[in-house]
Amino acid sequence: MKKTLIYLLILIALGAGVWYFVFRDKDAFSKSETGFRVDDTASVYKIFLADKKGKQILLERKDGGWVLNNQYPAMQAPVNVLLSTVKRQVAQYPVPQNAYDNIIKMMAGEAVKVELYDKSGDKITVFYVVGEANKNAGSYMLMEGSEIPYVVQIPGFEGYLAGRYSTALEDWRDRTVFDVPESELKSVSVTYSEEPLNSFTLRRLAADNIEVDVDKALMTGRPLNKRRAGVYSRFFAKVYSEGYINGALHMDSILKSVPKYCGIDVTAINGKTAHADVYWMPLNKRSKNMLTPFPGIDNRFDADRFYAVINNFKDTVIIQRFTFDKIFRKAYEFYEADDTTGARETIEIPKGGGNVYRVGGSGK
Repeated sequence: MKKTLIYLLILIALGAGVWYFVFRDKDAFSKSETGFRVDDTASVYKIFLADKKGKQILLERKDGGWVLNNQYPAMQAPVNVLLSTVKRQVAQYPVPQNAYDNIIKMMAGEAVKVELYDKSGDKITVFYVVGEANKNAGSYMLMEGSEIPYVVQIPGFEGYLAGRYSTALEDWRDRTVFDVPESELKSVSVTYSEEPLNSFTLRRLAADNIEVDVDKALMTGRPLNKRRAGVYSRFFAKVYSEGYINGALHMDSILKSVPKYCGIDVTAINGKTAHADVYWMPLNKRSKNMLTPFPGIDNRFDADRFYAVINNFKDTVIIQRFTFDKIFRKAYEFYEADDTTGARETIEIPKGGGNVYRVGGSGK
């Protein structure tokens, strides 16, 4: 009986010791070591990311949305992902002793420093993040001022988190090429460099009053298809590129070596303008028409993507035909009747026009 009592007292003492060191000891999983999580992300107004190579990202919450590096609008989607990550990520366990030295070296050479601030500019938390933990089980994080790195993960998520703390400008910068809603649109001009008779200018004079200027040879005796013109005026809200390729090797030479497909000018009622010069992209390993030719596309060029120079000729982006094909309309299409019978109207091509455009057409 006495031995049983002694064993029971020992167990109680051990349990009390475990409770004290794990739950009461401020250094065991304390916020000073594991404060990677911010429950109230609505209080985050500034995010600063910096890597060891000197690249820096500053995201600031403004009335009109998030601003990147005091210069560009930021994409909302990756900012939302980052805020969700900060809110949900949890320290799983300290880095094992046998991996400690390697992780510290990795931290010293590759980590991204993360600083979060509130609306008043007060610091919420600062930590470092790097790498991929064993078997995609999170990333390594270290609180500023701490010596113990932790494996941090989002519960229920399989993957690593470090990629969400990117310091690449293109991962955060808004990719908008045009964003003029129909109600704010004043005019659109599409100028085809090698097909001048296909060029046109659409002017929206009022909600029910649209003009489309084309070569007279294409409009003589034919009324404007007002339905098509009205639908077309809706195509310039939230038009995005695939991504920026500023600084890509030999890009200037590539643009000089390929034909310009067209130029697009969009003007809003408030006078704001946007211009894009669109160039053919040379056939490459990503081209779907590398093996299977695409009807109507020169086999020297990619059938799905183009290069575009935007933002006052400061930026080069990749755009997708899937997104822009509705914008790449031809002048004659605005003076075709909608096909309701299945018959095809033949449009006479002016001699010597030098254009490549569809003859006849169904109402699309």
